[in-house]
Amino acid sequence: MPAYRLTANCIWNSFQSSNKKHLIITGTRNTGKTTLLQKLFPDKIPGIKTWAQPKSAVYIMDNLTGEKTQIGFYDDALPGTENKMRPLLSGFDVQGVSILDSCAHNDSEWISIDEIGYLETNSKDYCNAILNLMKHKRVAAVVRKQEFPFLQMLCNCEDVFLIDLDHPFGNMGCVIMASGEGKRFGANKLMVDFNGKPMIQCILEATDRIFSRRVVVTRHKEVQLLCSSLDVEVVLHDLPYRSDTIRLGLDAVGMDTDGCMFCPGDQPLLHWNTVAAQALCAVNSNNTIWRTAFETIQGSPTLFPRCYYFELLQLPVGKGGSIILKKYPHLTNRVLAGSEWELKDIDTPKDMELLLDYSKQNV
Repeated sequence: MPAYRLTANCIWNSFQSSNKKHLIITGTRNTGKTTLLQKLFPDKIPGIKTWAQPKSAVYIMDNLTGEKTQIGFYDDALPGTENKMRPLLSGFDVQGVSILDSCAHNDSEWISIDEIGYLETNSKDYCNAILNLMKHKRVAAVVRKQEFPFLQMLCNCEDVFLIDLDHPFGNMGCVIMASGEGKRFGANKLMVDFNGKPMIQCILEATDRIFSRRVVVTRHKEVQLLCSSLDVEVVLHDLPYRSDTIRLGLDAVGMDTDGCMFCPGDQPLLHWNTVAAQALCAVNSNNTIWRTAFETIQGSPTLFPRCYYFELLQLPVGKGGSIILKKYPHLTNRVLAGSEWELKDIDTPKDMELLLDYSKQNV
């Protein structure tokens, strides 16, 4: 993710929206797992910190007492270039288990474990202590991305919200709806200047580097030319209905995506963090519809998982995804935007004036 980096606020927003119990961060080396955990929990909370002295030893430390215990030692005779530490089971089975057991009886809602890796999987007692802790507390943990059954089981638990820093957004698609004729605005509003750029470009930036495939569906040649110059895929059409735009966009994104966001092209204050939080939620739930909201106001964009693709392709003529939202209110959840202004679209010149004034006052 070279252009953007997930922020603690974005992750916390998506986690709270998910209603999951635990938070696990995983990824390969040097992806910022520990740094992100520290930003999520800047104040010291009970738990365990693990660190290694290269080519020497591995230790765990009690977050609250500072007491440290050796849990591994370097063995150059081990094959390969990584995982050349051997476990010291006494460190896990005695001090490690003791720390986790004390955490289970601490008053803190959250417990932090940084990190859980292949050494830990050698101690059955330590692994069981982690599982017991998860029954009593909310656990925020860094888990190394390795093919060990215990580590994979932790990441795949039903009540875990998983952030994979290598592929945080999974295989999601995005359709940017840019087919409105702008009758109330009196012109092609999508190309009108908004703080120095065409308005449609604001949405392109808000959805950048999140989706496996993103397509703009439009009837406007000017929008097509702009998107093409920015290397954004475009479907140009002259069909009349909103249902046409949805069908064309979904066909272009592809039925092999795990979910698809439908994003209006005329919400210039929509923030990248809000879109990213919505995608993170979708990765962690394969049957929930996610829509953006602020307080009691619900709005767009909306992200549908793949199980709704057939119904989206079969929408009645002229209708949009709101039919599906009304049909499945119990399967629809909300991701909170940073402000109500993110949800506001532009239909008239007066709307444009209001949003521009707000944006200039809140730079």
